[in-house]
Amino acid sequence: MSTSLHHRAVENLGTRIVGGSLPAGHIMLAEQLEDELKVSRSVVREAVRVLQSLGLVETTKRVGIRVLPPERWNPFDPLVIRWRLAGEGRGAQLRSLAELRSAVEPVAAELAAANAPAELRQELLEVALAMRDAGKAGDVPRFLELDIQFHSLLLSGSGNEMFANLVGQVAETLTGRTVHGLMPDRPRDLTLQWHLDVAEAIFAGNAEDARDAASRIMRRTISEMEPVWVEQPRVFVPLQRRRHSA
Repeated sequence: MSTSLHHRAVENLGTRIVGGSLPAGHIMLAEQLEDELKVSRSVVREAVRVLQSLGLVETTKRVGIRVLPPERWNPFDPLVIRWRLAGEGRGAQLRSLAELRSAVEPVAAELAAANAPAELRQELLEVALAMRDAGKAGDVPRFLELDIQFHSLLLSGSGNEMFANLVGQVAETLTGRTVHGLMPDRPRDLTLQWHLDVAEAIFAGNAEDARDAASRIMRRTISEMEPVWVEQPRVFVPLQRRRHSA
């Protein structure tokens, strides 16, 4: 029960902060949250600790729990991504993720073609073939599952542990696009073929072709999604400039 209450408290507060109903600078008191959320002080304390780890709030003695501005949030955390996708910032979140993926995934495909172990190459090819079948059949849940698996294998297969740690972010992106009706009802044949092209190039060890096919996928994704974010403002994070000692 306490775990469920903790989860609900985190979701309630996180969604409201990211959605803007609890704006930057807003002060919350623990006792007020207890009454509002109908939970114990320990549940509030744990929920606030999670939100602090995400950069959404900070606590100050004799002041309370202060909501922080978007540039302080951890933009890579899957929870923050999920909450942004569920709110008015959906377009901006999709743009940031698409631009990140367009910078990373073609390079990951190139590296996977050069470095991935044989069993991963084989699995990636099998997943791409299964994606094609699920896409042609219009099986959206199965296609989403396979799409996440495909891109997870691609990032992992690069042999770059920092790329591999983007798996959760990509999964939230693909899930969010599907949940919020931003995916076509049936994947385009060309997109299915490009995924297969990536897998075949990695399987064959052809780094240049793998990178080119992955680039085509991301260019198509950005082209299709651009109307969703065209009016969304960007977040400019202030630089933390180092002070030079005299």
